This record gives sequence, C-alpha cells and structure tokens, in this order.
Amino acid sequence: MTTDTARVPKLLEVTDLSVAFETASGRVDAVRAVGFSVGAGEVLGLVGESGSGKSSLGKAILGLVPRSSGSVRLDGQPLFTGKSSSVAQRKAIQPVFQDAGAALDPLWSVQQSLEEPLDLHGLPSSPARVAALLQSVQLDPELATRRPHQLSAGQRQRVNIARALAVEPRILVLDEPVSSLDVSVQAQVLNLLMRLKAERGLTLLFISHALDVVAHLADRIGVMHRGQLVELAATEQLLAEPAHAATRQLLRAGFS
Repeated sequence: MTTDTARVPKLLEVTDLSVAFETASGRVDAVRAVGFSVGAGEVLGLVGESGSGKSSLGKAILGLVPRSSGSVRLDGQPLFTGKSSSVAQRKAIQPVFQDAGAALDPLWSVQQSLEEPLDLHGLPSSPARVAALLQSVQLDPELATRRPHQLSAGQRQRVNIARALAVEPRILVLDEPVSSLDVSVQAQVLNLLMRLKAERGLTLLFISHALDVVAHLADRIGVMHRGQLVELAATEQLLAEPAHAATRQLLRAGFS
C-alpha cells in the first residue's frame, strides 16, 4: 500500500481502496489497497501499463464499479456510498472517458447531449447555455445541431468535456482522454484542460498509460503496477529519480 497524506487542503481522499472482479477463471484483484489524497486545485496523474488497475481505480472513485474495501471521501464526507450519494456529490465529480463517441448518444444532437446533465440536475438549460458551454471548450456554437458522427474525434472529446463541465464540477476524473487523438489534437485538448483548470479552479485526476503526456500537466504522479500504487511523487522528482522498476519502464517507453 502507498499512501499520501501530506497535501492540504485535501479535497479527495482515497483510503485502502480495493476492487476485485469474479471471472470465469477466478477472482481478479484489479486494485489492491490503494491510498492517496488530492489537494484542491491540484493535477494528479495516475499512470501505468495496460492492466495495471488505473482505470478500475478511477471507476471505483466515481462509483461506477463496486469497491471491495476501503473508502473515498470528498471534503471529508464518504463519496458514493449507496443511498447516501447526494446530488451535490454527483455534480462535484465528473468523468471524461477515452471514447467520446461511445459516451455521446449517436442519435442526439450536441445540444441534446449538453442539455441532458443540466436537466438531470435541475439546472437551467437553454440554447444560450449550450452555446456558452461550447465556447468554453473552443467550439463554434453552430455545432450544437450536429450529431456525433458529424464531428471530428477532437470535437467529440471537446463536447464530452463540455458536458462534464455543464454541472460545474470541482473535480474531473479523466481516463485516457487524449489517447485516441492525433498528436497535434492531443496537445490542443491538453492545453484546453489546463486553461479550464486555471479559469474554473478545477482539480484533475488524469489517468493515462503515457507518462510523457501526464508529465506535461501533473503536479504529482502516481504509478500503478499490478493493482498497486507503487510510487507517488512530485513530477520533477519522479522523472529525475524514479524509485520503482515500473516507473523506470514507463520512462523508457514514454521518453525514448
């Protein structure tokens, strides 16, 4: 188990979190007793090879897969614990996933996709609000009438980010948000995320297999390996003095 308790104020706290799945071949311990905290306004990167448990960890934090044990707290309060999950908590932490096309209903216009979270949370929705959300992610409001197949991959991901922003969250959990994009588009989306972070005071949990991508924006980086958080350090320190073999392997792969 690796635990970080030094950062204050703590916005998100993960304690001894484990996730296990039952498969045809037996039990798989996808996440094993992981602990860390994320400070308000911080960018924490989580990196690891495929199968390291990083995406399962992100989904467990979001309440999208069951936790076998451990806890997640937001502002000191348990997060997504069955019926105690509040509307305020759902608004406070929002996901952005890798496959923006799959996250958007193919039959809905961009406007409908952006209106949905507003309607679900009882927030005002209007064409003007949708236009403002599109402008916030540097998209032309005229795209509101289009459907996902009429957008580029980068535009779809920007719509996905706008939808996450619609309910004015405090935390974005971003799971491989740029890995399916061309390198030039990746850079544009990463720059957009950093601008939004600065403008809105967002906290970001950025999950990726690519250490070089994470290193550009993270204040600290945690390394997942075989379901465990094996290293957690300030970005500059981790890049200069990697302590674990898994980190050194990611460095070789990402900075070759």
